[in-house]
Amino acid sequence: TQSTWGFLFLLSVNMSSTGAGYDLSTTTFSPDGRVFQVEYACKAVDNSGTAVGLKCKDGVILGVEKFVLSKMLVPGTNKRLFHVDKHIGMAMGGLIADGRQLVKRAQSEASNYYSTYGHPVPGKVISDRMAMFAHAYTLYWSVRPFGAAALMGVYDEDGPQLYMVEPSGSCLRYYGCAIGKGKTAAKTEIEKLDLNNLTVREACYHVAKIIHSVHDDTKDKEFELELSWICPESNFEHQMVPKTIRDEAQARAKADLERDEMQD
Repeated sequence: TQSTWGFLFLLSVNMSSTGAGYDLSTTTFSPDGRVFQVEYACKAVDNSGTAVGLKCKDGVILGVEKFVLSKMLVPGTNKRLFHVDKHIGMAMGGLIADGRQLVKRAQSEASNYYSTYGHPVPGKVISDRMAMFAHAYTLYWSVRPFGAAALMGVYDEDGPQLYMVEPSGSCLRYYGCAIGKGKTAAKTEIEKLDLNNLTVREACYHVAKIIHSVHDDTKDKEFELELSWICPESNFEHQMVPKTIRDEAQARAKADLERDEMQD
């Protein structure tokens, strides 16, 4: 009857908007073309601490807001910045256990490429391979998407590069980008920077200021700031920013933010 068809139509609309019945597998599309399992994976990334990447005129810098989950944790543990190769670093957002699997895969890809071709893997190649790896986990009912996204900083023959690999398998190249809880506010601040004339050393301050500005002291846990770079000061290799430089940038960022709050 007409009333029955009307009920079924309303039921299908409600199911497609809420995910009910269409979110049981990554192989199922909703009527409006959404894959809810992938969207849930992206939500896991959005619930994590903010990670920021900037491509500057002389290199790349990565910064992470790493929440301190317990006062009993030893400082420096539960890292979210990782080495992939001498010229590649990764910052993770989302579920850290999933992120480590992406890092392990990236390390394997870099090692295999060097063994086969005799030179370090280019940024374009490894970013494409990581995107295909992440995408493969959205195609089969027996697996789930990775609940993690990666910012990849690379310095190769083409100079500094910054990529972001998302749970969907999408991979784009950026001048500056952010993931995590504060990504929207962080992107707004990144857009104000003159990245073409900014050095990595100068960017340490800006990354520290952005991460501290998007951190909500009333809602979020305490955090450790992690910074890594690939630039002339690191001999164009991925390294953690020295503690003295990181602490100096962090102290300056905090002082400027406090001054701005007092002026407001």
